[in-house]
Amino acid sequence: QLRLVESGGGLVQPGGSLRLSCVASGFTLDSYAIGWFRQAPGKEREGVSCISSSGDITNYADSVKGRFTASRDNAKNTVYLQMNSLNSDDIGVYYCAALKPFRPCMLGGADFGFWGQGTQVTVSS
Repeated sequence: QLRLVESGGGLVQPGGSLRLSCVASGFTLDSYAIGWFRQAPGKEREGVSCISSSGDITNYADSVKGRFTASRDNAKNTVYLQMNSLNSDDIGVYYCAALKPFRPCMLGGADFGFWGQGTQVTVSS
């Protein structure tokens, strides 16, 4: 069964950090660029980052630049999102998704064809 599974979410205080993981099962991630998206309650889904299959290209939403870092370990079939200096605007369910072939590694959700189930991130004191 082909799956993407996110983990690492949780409750963190403002200014804190979390590292999300996205693990693939049933296929290898090394051929796919991976995007991270989030959706806050009552808001539309927002693209957060994209990392190319080799990891040499990354793109970020302006709202997270300088705070979030995407990386990957293809040997572990895992992509990570390191999130620092978290604030209330970062609250939401975070999803990873695999980019469709021949699409640019940007933040458009329609270019992604395979999604995980999400992990909740809450920022609160």
